[in-house]
Amino acid sequence: MHDPVADTPTPAAHDAYDTLVRRFARMGHIANALGILGWDKDTMMPSGAADSRAESIATLSVLHHGIMTTPDMADLLAAAPEPGDAWQAANLQEMRRLHAHAMAVPPDLVEAASRAASRCEMAWRTARRDSDFASLLPYLEDVLARTREIAHAKAEALGLSPYDALLDQYDPGTRQADIDPVFRRLSTQLPGLIADALDHQRAHPAPALPRGPFATAAQAALGQEIMRTVGFDMARGRLDVSLHPFCGGAEDDVRITTRYEEGDFLNALMGVVHESGHALYEQGLPRAWHSQPVGAARGMSLHESQSLLMEMQVCRSAEFMTWAAPVIATALGGDIQSPEWSADTLHRQVTRVRPGFIRVDADEVTYPAHILVRYEMETALINGQMTLRDLPGAFNARLYDLLGLRVTEDRLGCLQDIHWPSGSWGYFPTYTLGAMIAAQLREAAQKACPTLMEDIARGDFSTLLTWLRTHVHHRASSAAMRDIVRDATGAPPGPDAYLRHLRHRYCGQ
Repeated sequence: MHDPVADTPTPAAHDAYDTLVRRFARMGHIANALGILGWDKDTMMPSGAADSRAESIATLSVLHHGIMTTPDMADLLAAAPEPGDAWQAANLQEMRRLHAHAMAVPPDLVEAASRAASRCEMAWRTARRDSDFASLLPYLEDVLARTREIAHAKAEALGLSPYDALLDQYDPGTRQADIDPVFRRLSTQLPGLIADALDHQRAHPAPALPRGPFATAAQAALGQEIMRTVGFDMARGRLDVSLHPFCGGAEDDVRITTRYEEGDFLNALMGVVHESGHALYEQGLPRAWHSQPVGAARGMSLHESQSLLMEMQVCRSAEFMTWAAPVIATALGGDIQSPEWSADTLHRQVTRVRPGFIRVDADEVTYPAHILVRYEMETALINGQMTLRDLPGAFNARLYDLLGLRVTEDRLGCLQDIHWPSGSWGYFPTYTLGAMIAAQLREAAQKACPTLMEDIARGDFSTLLTWLRTHVHHRASSAAMRDIVRDATGAPPGPDAYLRHLRHRYCGQ
């Protein structure tokens, strides 16, 4: 079988370009160290180490930024000849883009923003537990102030709006002008779609799930078995526990996390599947270009498409549950012959529409509503149209508009996510953009590989993974996200496949 990685060239030895390659490799190694420190902070670091860890992370962040902004970097980027090789040319283009972002922000602001985010993250853990937004407010105000400074500095340097400048960090080339029409369409169609899904569901009540408790150790072992099945390389990664599931770590050391409840094994399992989708993308990037900009994933919308394709499109399908149900029952001590452990029961549970408060627990149909709320809030906060003191009330009101839910405590509202405390502003829209791309990719993969879902029903993910490696993973950042999606599916990113998928699965249409 043709392997695109084998055909990707290694960096050439032009003087200026070769110097740039070495410098970006050094920055890549620092980023790896930051990834492991960040993973440790969110999984097993003792709380007493928070201040020291914040200083270590800030120091490495400044060192990384210092290499990028050395006085001769601009000269090297200007002197490097335009490579004839497409991958080298894309690498140089990415170097220039990253340098432009970095040069827009002074080192003291980079350091201040890193420290503010580290402190705010730790304060958020307590505030979320206690449902106490007031205790988080001064820390979050510091993070927002630094984020606004960064946004305005980058906007001026890059010729973008402040919010677009932040969005470009996570999804290069994507703009509010791309997002707003799509989100307006979703906002218009979502209430009717939710109502139709709930009506359809009432006609097909779900049977009861097995009752726990389900030991955490058994759930963890099951999660690792599912990870291996979907293609995760356990020799280059691991599974751990965190308050908020995530995928992080470093090259060839991809760390994913989930969280367990002994009364509900499905949430943890779907968290593992979701983060495994991210991890498969990271593990599938071309190794010849590790630590080079062109070798990185092509933005967070495409990254989220990989996690949502794996979790929502594939592993919440009837075909997947045909294979997984007996595996799950065996791992958790259930009776394979019992109706409560059947594939039909589990499939209907993982496709149950339940409007709820918590974004990470939301079903496919209501999930976009959670993103619409956050997108509207963060754009207003960055643009100065709203203050943080107004955030809880505005957040709660908009959630009620879209889902009819009344938030009674902040941990169910604006305190539930780590993104804003950690400084990740401009990230939220990539979740729903990723969901749309996931639906497009799944349609295209199934068209190219007609036996795809039959293979999944046997627990064979090789067909899907091979297609993704060829059309997404191995391409890394060698092309724009829109071009990667268009090349893979025949169309630019859009909501049509996503809406078709939702109406077919949840409304019987």
